[in-house]
Amino acid sequence: MRGSDEGSGQLFSYVDLEARVRRDHPLRVIRAIANEALGALAADFAALYSKVGRPSIPPERLLRAMLLQAFYSVRSERQLMERLDTDLLFRWFVGLAIDDPVWDATVFSKNRDRLLDGAIAAKFLAAVLAQPRVKRLISSDHFSVDGTLIEAWASMKSFKPKDGSGDQPPSGPGRNAEADFKGEKRSNETHASTTDPEARLYRKGPGMEAKLAFLGHALMENRCGLIVDACLTPANGHGERIAALAMIEPRADRPKAITLGADKGYDAADFVNELRTMNVRPHIAQNISGRRSTIDRRTTRHQAYSASQRIRKRIEEAFGWMKTIAGQRKTKFRGVDRVGWAFAFAFAAAAYNLVRLPKLIEEMTP
Repeated sequence: MRGSDEGSGQLFSYVDLEARVRRDHPLRVIRAIANEALGALAADFAALYSKVGRPSIPPERLLRAMLLQAFYSVRSERQLMERLDTDLLFRWFVGLAIDDPVWDATVFSKNRDRLLDGAIAAKFLAAVLAQPRVKRLISSDHFSVDGTLIEAWASMKSFKPKDGSGDQPPSGPGRNAEADFKGEKRSNETHASTTDPEARLYRKGPGMEAKLAFLGHALMENRCGLIVDACLTPANGHGERIAALAMIEPRADRPKAITLGADKGYDAADFVNELRTMNVRPHIAQNISGRRSTIDRRTTRHQAYSASQRIRKRIEEAFGWMKTIAGQRKTKFRGVDRVGWAFAFAFAAAAYNLVRLPKLIEEMTP
């Protein structure tokens, strides 16, 4: 018998969101891990809010919504609010009931910016990694480090002389007039972006185009390939090595030596000597392009060096996910603090770990 296409409204309807999400859905494990981490940050959340006044968006719901934005490649806060209004899975994950109103996109953005003051990004990542079922997956002896280019939310046309000599009216029709930079010498010393003054002109390698960008850095443990630390710095030639030392130093405070794998861009005498001073074995790829490498047979003869060189490339998988899925190829924010918060919490680093954890926990469960 053919069913009727005509629907009849009901006076009362009860929708149990918990029953709508299947028991084996991967977001169930992710939500449990995220909730445990958010529960550990209750005191930090309380310190950011006043005890009087109108209630704001609960920070736990706000951060769960941002995780969904990274998981499902939602481009903007306005589009995220539309998905929350219509998608039952989104409502369940965030903690909204079926008839709860959805927040205004502008209100959501302003409440999100409040979390910049409390270093919530780093604390959330640490709280996820500190959970017993996650901690047993992480290696404490072997790490890899690398950096990636995060393109700034600024046009090359905004890169103008600092003395104001480039402030001229557009020569063509429309607000996005044509500009010709041919023959003009531009550098970070003489020019700055009017859109994002903290973005710097940077070229990733010889023969590549220069872009207004930041540098994102990540430290990966080698057992399961999870990101254990992440930060962002202005784009310059020494940012990668300085960030690597800052991220590995807290983990080197132990009697037993640890290893750090990296590509040949880290093959610099001062960096290698600093690692050895901290009792860190530099498993760094040798840079022998017209020069002598600082990594010699004392290091390369060990099998552990070959293993580190093979495993360190997995960090590119994390960067690939952050850029293609979590939207970090070209940031939507401006300034080192805001872009860095998005890169570390993003929720790039934390979201990447959460996506991988359900399968890793299942495989490690006897």
